[in-house]
Parts: sequence; structure tokens; C-alpha cells
Amino acid sequence: MAQNPQDNSLGVFMAETLPSDSRQARQLARRQLIAEAVMAAGAIRIEELTERFGISLMTAHRDIDEMVERGLLHKSRGVVSATPTSLVESSDIYRATRQLEEKQAIAEVAAGYLETGQAIFLDDSTTVLQMARFLPAKAPLTVITNSLTLMSELKNVRDITLLGLGGQFHNWCNAFMGRMTRKEIASLRADMFFVSMSAITDDTVFHQSAETVETKRAMFESSQKRVLMMDNTKFERRALHSFAHLSEFDVVIVNQGTPVPILHRLQDLGVNVVIAPLKMLAVRKTAED
Repeated sequence: MAQNPQDNSLGVFMAETLPSDSRQARQLARRQLIAEAVMAAGAIRIEELTERFGISLMTAHRDIDEMVERGLLHKSRGVVSATPTSLVESSDIYRATRQLEEKQAIAEVAAGYLETGQAIFLDDSTTVLQMARFLPAKAPLTVITNSLTLMSELKNVRDITLLGLGGQFHNWCNAFMGRMTRKEIASLRADMFFVSMSAITDDTVFHQSAETVETKRAMFESSQKRVLMMDNTKFERRALHSFAHLSEFDVVIVNQGTPVPILHRLQDLGVNVVIAPLKMLAVRKTAED
């Protein structure tokens, strides 16, 4: 797959060595730190950046405009934001706010496949995180996850046996990954694996991080059944590392609003595609009101 020019620009920018001129060196170092801060948060008000880095509003705009011109960041109405590329995934805090209604609907349908007493792998994605609210009704369960966020959500839930996977901690996704994590996964066997990824290209699921792919693939291999949870925006994105073909999943859950040609394509591939209706949330909210 061809590399996205934006990915290459970001990699080059973050790898640039500091020039000998001290003023230019400070400027480049500051801009790299700003880029890291925005990528970690997803979106930051420019005024916050001035306070964090002790710079004037004019200097902040100058730094940001330079990175906007290079296609690294976006600026709109006093906010600078990061757009995920095929090489760099945005933070879990940022991703958790995107397509939230769609993710909640998909998670509710996914929870319907659970049976009491099962052992399940849950990945570190923000889509799978939305399943947490539905798990108590399915207890007792054994939940195995590398997501620190999910561990915090489930630690006090009665009748859920929580197995937290260790390894190297990655702040951008608030999760553990790497060789140690995969070794722990390989020693376990689960009934089901619930997973979401960054992109679908050429009928194959992709992610920006090779280590993420390796960790989730270990869960995939250690599970009897695999459920993929993807909102419709994932069909519009690209990422670098392949994970699995759509036909390898037992169920692929998408949200209502996924383009009909995509649904027909999945059906032609023989994929067991299930559509999560967004109206389920509206009905529930009305009942609660």
C-alpha cells in the first residue's frame, strides 16, 4: 500500500534534528512538543498552548500555522486539532468522543452475543470500551483486557472476574502491549474476542500501529469466536498494517447509516454483517426521560 504523504511529512518533522542556531533549535523543539501535545489530546485550545509552553499568542499562531501548512495539524476558531493518519493514531481521549452514538449502538448489539459464564477478550479500542455498561447484566463473566481504561471501569463490578494483561504501557491508547502482553495472551483461551480497528481497505482491516496489530492478533488467535465492531467512518480511512480479512470474523457489526454499497459488498463476500440501529438509543433515552 502506498504511503500517505501526510504520514511521511509527520515522520520527517518529528525526526528533524535540531539546527546549530540556538533560536532555531528552540523553535523546532517547541513545535515538535506542540505537535506531540496535540496528537496526544486530539484537540487543544491555542490559549492553553500559550500557557503550557510560556509563549505569546502570536508565537503560538506562527508555530501552528507552519505545521498547518505542512499538513500536520488543523486550526479552526482558536482550536488546533490532530487528524489521525495511516501511521499515527490519535489518543484514546480524542477517539472516545468521535462517533459516540454509533459506537454505543454497536456495543449494545455486540453485548447481545455474550452468554453468562463466558471468558472474553476485550481490546483497548474506544468502541469496545462502550460495552462496559452492558457487561453487568451478563455476569458472571471473565473479562481479559490490556486496556487500563476498561480495567478501571470494571474493577468494582460484581461477578466479573477481571484479568488485566501487563506489558509495556502506551500512554496514547492507555493500554499495555508488546512481547510480554502477547506471551500472557498466548497462555489463555477465551470464548469470544471483541475488537475494533482503525480502517478497512480492500476488504481487510488495518491499523496504524504494528504493535497494536500484533497484540490484537494474539487475542484473535486465542479466541473461539471473533466479533469486529466498526462504525461507518472506518470504511473511509486508511492505515498501514494489515490485521485480518473481513471474512475471518464470525460477526462484523456496523452502524445504521453505513452506505448500502458497502453492505452489499460485505454480503457478497459472505461476511456475517449485522447492522446496529441508532434508533435503539433514542428509544431508550425517551423511556428514561
